[in-house]
Amino acid sequence: MLLVEDDRELVELLSTTFQRDGHAVDIALDGQRGLHLALTRTYDVVVIDRGLPVLDGLDLLSRLRSRSVWTQALVLTAMGSVRDRIDGLDAGADDYLMKPFDLGELRARLRALHRRAAELAAVLRIGAGRLELEQHEVVLPDGERVPLTAREFALLRVLATHPDMVHTRAALRRTVFHDAPSPSIVDTYVHYLRSKVGRSVVRTVQGVGYRLGAL
Repeated sequence: MLLVEDDRELVELLSTTFQRDGHAVDIALDGQRGLHLALTRTYDVVVIDRGLPVLDGLDLLSRLRSRSVWTQALVLTAMGSVRDRIDGLDAGADDYLMKPFDLGELRARLRALHRRAAELAAVLRIGAGRLELEQHEVVLPDGERVPLTAREFALLRVLATHPDMVHTRAALRRTVFHDAPSPSIVDTYVHYLRSKVGRSVVRTVQGVGYRLGAL
């Protein structure tokens, strides 16, 4: 587990608690160090504060997602308005917990993220097909394997990780393409995916964006 938090007293409390629960814990006291660790080491879960020195927590998370780092992430922050939570989830958070928090609830949420990380370790289901994470391939229902480029894979992985969510173009552009200058980049890569593996793989939600389809 990676803990990115600048409150040293909270770091001591959480790291001790997590270690007692059986987790190995790396600690970063600022966002830049957290980014470096998350890019160079492998974790099951990362816990990220928002108001970090050097690099904001959501910026850190967006940069990880843009580099296809899909570690389960929980944002732990005092910023808890509806808009704040939406921004956190759109940046790529898998869960969002507001300070002050109950330690028991945090531990339960982390157990859930660990279970999810184990489930997502190998494949993501797409209807009768699947996305194989290590090979960056889609396996069609008839067994045919279709290799994906890095950006095609990153886009489809976001959709498949949250299959019931409708993703806006703005959120996908920010999360997958790191705010690429082209406003049409999301539509372009949806077209590429459909051309490779079938039009049904991505569903268009008119006036909103896209969600996962099926194979």
